[in-house]
Amino acid sequence: MLIDFFLHMRQARLPVSIKEYLMLLEAIKEHVIGQSVDDFYWLSRATLVKDERNFDKFDKAFASYFKGVQAIQGIDVNVPLEWLKRQLQREFTAEEKAAIEAMGGLDKLMERLKELLEEQKGRHEGGNKWIGTNGTSPFGNGGFNPEGIRVGGPSAGNRTAVKVWEQRAYRDYDDQVELGTRNIKVALRRLRRFARQGAPDELDLDGTIENTARNAGYLDIKMRPERHNTIKVLMLLDVGGTMDDHIKRTEELFSATKTEFKHLEFYYFHNCVYDFVWKNNRRRHAERFSTWDILRKYNADYRLIFVGDATMSPYEILQPGGSVEYNNEEAGAIWLRRLVERFPKYAWLNPEPEGVWQYRQSISVIQQLVGGRMFPVTLQGLERAMRELSR
Repeated sequence: MLIDFFLHMRQARLPVSIKEYLMLLEAIKEHVIGQSVDDFYWLSRATLVKDERNFDKFDKAFASYFKGVQAIQGIDVNVPLEWLKRQLQREFTAEEKAAIEAMGGLDKLMERLKELLEEQKGRHEGGNKWIGTNGTSPFGNGGFNPEGIRVGGPSAGNRTAVKVWEQRAYRDYDDQVELGTRNIKVALRRLRRFARQGAPDELDLDGTIENTARNAGYLDIKMRPERHNTIKVLMLLDVGGTMDDHIKRTEELFSATKTEFKHLEFYYFHNCVYDFVWKNNRRRHAERFSTWDILRKYNADYRLIFVGDATMSPYEILQPGGSVEYNNEEAGAIWLRRLVERFPKYAWLNPEPEGVWQYRQSISVIQQLVGGRMFPVTLQGLERAMRELSR
C-alpha cells in the first residue's frame, strides 16, 4: 500500500524522493505512531514534505488516496458524537420550510441551547426541539431552520446557521496557481505607479551612450536603480464557509496579485473582520495578529483590498458576539469602519455573481459600510476596482 501511496504523491507533482519514503518506512517500523489515519497523516507529511508551500498539494493528494477515510473528532460538550452523525439527507418541502419560524434572535438561541444541553439525555433525529440531525430544530445539523446553531456534522446546504459549534479547518489560498488567462493580471496592471528606487544595479544604456559620446569615445558606464511598481497593497481574504465555492477564482486573483505587486501584505479572516486576523490557516488559533496592530503598522498610503463573498448572517456584521466562531466583543461593522477610515483608498472584491447581491441582506449591509465600493471578480469589475484605487 505504501508504494502506491508514494507513487500517488509523485503523480500529484509533489517533490518526494526515495530517501524521504525510506524515512517514512523506518518511522513506521519503529512504531512512532498508532494505527489511526490522523497519525499517519502527520507522520507522512512531516517526512515527505520539505516545503510548507506544498502542504496544500499534499493534503489534496492524501485525501484523494484515502478517499475520505478520516478520524472523527468530538466536540467540547457532553453530547455523544453519534447523535450528530448525519444519517440521511432529508429534503423538506416548501410548505415545511415556510412553517418554520425564527426563535427571536441570537441571545434567545444561545439561552435555549444551554437549556437543552442540560436537559437532553438521549440521541434524537428528525424532530423540532432537541439537539439532533435532519430535523427542524434550531440546534443540530443536516436539517433546516432559518435561524439556528449548527452543532457538529455537515451542513445540509441551506447556510442559515448563525453559529457553528465546531472547530473548522481552513486552508491557505495557493499563490502558485497557474492562471488559465492573463486577464486578471492585465486588469491589476491598471494600478501601477513606477519609480526607480534603491541601489543602482541596472545598466542605463541611454546614459552610457550619451556619456561615452561626451567623453570622445571613452567608455563611461552609467548604472541606475531598477524600475519598480511602488504601489503598496494590503489584502484581507475571507476564507472557509461559503468561500469554499470560490476557491479557484480567489486563488487565481491571489496568484496574480502576488505577481503584480512587489509590496503586498495579506491576512485571512472568516466572514467579517473582527479584532484579529491571521497569516496561516493551519496555525490560525496559535498565531493571530491584532487588527489594532494592522491599523497601526501600515501607513494610510496602502491600498486596502477586501476579498470575500459578504455572505453571512447579518448578526455577524451588526452585533457583538455575532461571529459564528467566538464571542466578539465589538461588532464587525465597527472594525470595517476603522479599516476604511484608516486606508482611504480601498475596494471590496466579491466573487459572487453581481446579479445575486440584491437578494443577500448581508451583502447590502457590507456595501453600505464600504460606501458602495464593492466590485465583482470579473474583468470589468476588476478594472473598475483598480480605477477606484488609482484615484
